Amino acid sequence: MTAYDYDLFVIGGGSGGVRAGRVAASLGKKVGIAEEYRFGGTCVIRGCVPKKLFVYASQFHEHFEDAAGFGWEVGASRFDWAKLIEAKDKEIARLEGLYRRGLENNKAEIFDSRAELVDAHTVRLTKSGETVTAERIVIATGGVANPHSALPGHELCITSNEAFHLETLPKSILIAGGGYIAVEFANIFHGLGVDTTLIYRGKEILSRFDHDMRQGLHKAMVEKGIKIILTDVIEEVAKAPDGGLTARTKCGETLSVETVMLALGRDPYTKGLGLEAAGVKTDERGAIIVDEYSRTNVENIYALGDVTDRVQLTPVAIHEAMCFIETVYRNNPTSPDYDLIPTAVFSQPEIGTVGLSEDDAAKRYEELEVYRAEFRPMKATLSGRSERMIMKLVVDAASRKVVGAHILGHEAGEMAQLLGICLKASATKDDFDRTMALHPSAAEELVTMYNPSYRIKNGERV
Repeated sequence: MTAYDYDLFVIGGGSGGVRAGRVAASLGKKVGIAEEYRFGGTCVIRGCVPKKLFVYASQFHEHFEDAAGFGWEVGASRFDWAKLIEAKDKEIARLEGLYRRGLENNKAEIFDSRAELVDAHTVRLTKSGETVTAERIVIATGGVANPHSALPGHELCITSNEAFHLETLPKSILIAGGGYIAVEFANIFHGLGVDTTLIYRGKEILSRFDHDMRQGLHKAMVEKGIKIILTDVIEEVAKAPDGGLTARTKCGETLSVETVMLALGRDPYTKGLGLEAAGVKTDERGAIIVDEYSRTNVENIYALGDVTDRVQLTPVAIHEAMCFIETVYRNNPTSPDYDLIPTAVFSQPEIGTVGLSEDDAAKRYEELEVYRAEFRPMKATLSGRSERMIMKLVVDAASRKVVGAHILGHEAGEMAQLLGICLKASATKDDFDRTMALHPSAAEELVTMYNPSYRIKNGERV
């Protein structure tokens, strides 16, 4: 029997990798884990967590404005970017410490180094040149922002990574992209007082979301003062004489801004990882190909999280890690469940969604009932703000099962999490109707829409 240095070696210290390593170590396995940057991964260090902190910061100017409608007199306010960055960095350091302590407390061995595969059981730690062996290896290296290297002048631009560490807040910014990262940062920068423009090649932002959500958010963003350019792309970025940047677009526009941000998706982080040496197969995007149990084509090597390009969400990576533990160390083969994942876009207003969009549901079910409510939230009645909330339930007419729930408005993400439980439990529209409303609340609309707004039969609205 071959003796290995470790029972499990994890490459990547993000949420999925740390969970797999920590739990395996708690079960008495000898675990090593390597991370080349900081423990916590994309979400904690340069993703969801700092982004949400920035979202909170960017909302205060509206809160100050709204206060007047409720009788408060708020004096002059001033935003200090440096103080936000300092506070954010302190919180991220605290969270990273928790990740490390969780590993240490369970006696996992931590390596602050890049790790690369030498073969199916051997890992090289590039910082020291040391090689170690492991019975099993988990690859959880995550993803990286697409640098869009084919774009002339891309080196003058930033990605979401650099957005968290800018020395000064720009006066103007052009953000390329129409996905949730681009949309969230457009709202963040606008909320912090930056002249913000979003440019996207598609006809609508957030193309994978329900059409009422994306159209409602688009309208709200434009009303706030965010400029949105559709069906156009940046063709070149160059230095301007005044020290700023000039972006030339395919449709002939020339935009002068201080900063250009590329939010054009994220790619699996597999380059130079030694996958070829170990015989691990990848797809055309560089994502590691895995089976239903997160196992690669090499029997003892597994991959979790964004590096597999399945569903790029932190809770999904953690779920995949727990399924790995069940399968490998608890003799309980468990495959990840990707059905009905609640999702939020932390824009302003927020989007919360779970299940099928109206368009996707229409392709799957013969007849749908669609329940839709649009209204001015109570808070806006005294603040004087013109914002609207949209709530929408998509129902299979035959079974009465709610197959999609979508919300645009304050705390939509919080509501979507709870709706996720309902849809996971196969709740019907009758279950919603039998539920007593909590008044006054925005969420009561979800249980008081008794009559369908319209129906869809064989893909056509009737």
